[in-house]
Amino acid sequence: MNAKSRLALAGSLALGLYSLAPHALAAETLRYVALVDGGKQAGHQTVTVRDDGSTAVDFVFKDNGRGPELKEEYTLAPDGTYVTYKVQGTSTFGAKIDESFSRKGDEAQWKSTSDEGRQTVQGTALYSPLGGSPASFSVAFNALSQRKDGKLPLIPSGTLTSRKVGEAQVQCGASSRTVQLVAVTGVGLTPTFAWTTTDANPRLFAYIYPGFLQLIEDGCQASANDLETRQKQAEGEALVDLAKRLGHPLAGTTLIRNARVFDSEKATLGAASDVLVKDGRIVSVKPAASSAGKADHVIDAAGKVLLPGLFDMHGHVGRWDGGLNLAAGVTTVRDMGNDNATLQQMLGEIKAGTLMSPDVVPAGFIEGESKFSARNGFVIKNLDEAKKAVDWYAEHGYPQIKIYNSFPKDVLKDTVAYAHSKGLRVSGHVPAFLRAQDVVDDGFDEIQHINQLMLNFFVDDKTDTRTLARFYLVADKTDGLDLDSKPVQDFIGTLASKQVVIDPTLATFEFIHQREGEMSPIVADVADHLPPDVQRGRRAAEMNIPDDATAAKYDRSFAKLVEFVGRAYKAGVPMVAGTDEMVGFTLQRELELYVQAGLTPSQALQIATWNGAKYSRTLAERGSVAPGKRSDLVLIDGDPTANIADIRKVALVLKGSTAYYPEEIHEALGIKPFAPAVKVRAGR
Repeated sequence: MNAKSRLALAGSLALGLYSLAPHALAAETLRYVALVDGGKQAGHQTVTVRDDGSTAVDFVFKDNGRGPELKEEYTLAPDGTYVTYKVQGTSTFGAKIDESFSRKGDEAQWKSTSDEGRQTVQGTALYSPLGGSPASFSVAFNALSQRKDGKLPLIPSGTLTSRKVGEAQVQCGASSRTVQLVAVTGVGLTPTFAWTTTDANPRLFAYIYPGFLQLIEDGCQASANDLETRQKQAEGEALVDLAKRLGHPLAGTTLIRNARVFDSEKATLGAASDVLVKDGRIVSVKPAASSAGKADHVIDAAGKVLLPGLFDMHGHVGRWDGGLNLAAGVTTVRDMGNDNATLQQMLGEIKAGTLMSPDVVPAGFIEGESKFSARNGFVIKNLDEAKKAVDWYAEHGYPQIKIYNSFPKDVLKDTVAYAHSKGLRVSGHVPAFLRAQDVVDDGFDEIQHINQLMLNFFVDDKTDTRTLARFYLVADKTDGLDLDSKPVQDFIGTLASKQVVIDPTLATFEFIHQREGEMSPIVADVADHLPPDVQRGRRAAEMNIPDDATAAKYDRSFAKLVEFVGRAYKAGVPMVAGTDEMVGFTLQRELELYVQAGLTPSQALQIATWNGAKYSRTLAERGSVAPGKRSDLVLIDGDPTANIADIRKVALVLKGSTAYYPEEIHEALGIKPFAPAVKVRAGR
């Protein structure tokens, strides 16, 4: 899961996770705690059943200086579904949440800040909240338990199912209990796992996102780590099966005939070629029809464009991300911050071939201790602890570290120097009370995110950018920034002269001007390919945009963010293409925005291939279609060098010695495919 999705926890959970059943609570209060970083409390959930049978929920989650605050109320019908539902509060980034639902007989109606509707419903059907808390989990579990067919129709659309995949004994104080792990499908693009009680009216016991969050009944915290371990094992078994179903091994030689090969080093499209690969390596690239001899497998490219595998240089990888990434042609992801143990496990699974995933290049996450801290990687207090973190990452083969928001500024320069002495690159956010110019002066090799760059012109040494100010300042002030002014031009010149790489993640920051009810620009052009519940969720805004004048200003500000990136590129500032948002689709949108900024489509593709390999230090192995390199290859049913939107038309992906058909992956995830698959056939 990427960082932004994690921090938009309540919204994302509400789309796929559901709340506590009054049938099971019997006029009492049930408390949950939200734990991060191995036990640090970051929030709570309190569920109270009132004397009149209605239920009230108070949910707060704060991580990295932001997070939702929600209050829910609901009543249930005898079949366990909502009769009335209401939630109010604020989202992770401060947007207002105000959503309600009611059902009278067969007539259901709902209204949120981003949509409203009416629907005639017969029989059992559960409303799926847009902005609710994890508490809505149990309502679904309880309603599902009453369905003989194991299927629960949803409002406005969809069908929820669940199946038991595990069981465990847990200790809560002096008592021992049995809980079960269930996999929920029918909402979102991948299964959701949760722990439930095993009584006649099951409810949520714990929701665990491995490596990030443990939401568990208060008093049962000691069992959280064991449940996480068991859940990882169960998810791993499901992922092994997925890899077997969707991956097609290519032992021996494979000949790709008549493909127009993109030269990523020169950013040009070549003439038709035959590309021979063997056991995961490129053997030769020759003019079309010049290849002699037989191959074990043959791919008829029919003049389609062949790209090196794409790089997403700003991911926060999860075990379920692989399908969407590979279907988008992403064969390498640079992970920019994760739980170290979880990431090490994933790296081992990828190496063993049991996890369907791009390869992962890890960046070591180092944060400073504060009430705003993001709880990934190492959280340090002083230079000695920072050096120990650098040492750990160096010993584990990480090519770089990433500095985060609360890192203590008084030890920053020495930490950067120490990391460089160990051969590691240094990138990151700009720590609080500093400007981007300061971290460049202290030796950063790279800066993440367009907002971290632009804050250079809007903050001073008193500005705490660990709050939502780091988003609202950019949205409010960039419109009035003169990009021709000396401070801006001097800063761009410094980035260029020092060859400081920028990872702008422009597409991610389109949320600063997305209004309620508007489709997220990330998927606006392809929304009809997505499941209805995903479409609905992507119409919810994340920023508080109170009126048309503010919306217009934020639109102009975002346009200047795009323009800044184009100016920086033309001035010689190195760039990499990263996302930190919805897997797969965001990288495609990111490249479109580079073209909007004034780059040619070929230059945008070069950034996502050659530059990705160069700045992840994998250029000897990846990043171009050349003999000796890994056969990480993407066949496009179109010409993205002429029309960057064609980057979505991925017909075939080779990752080493395995072939993937995006059409097949998308169908498995409930997505309407973008291009027919080009299949591998037996050779002659």
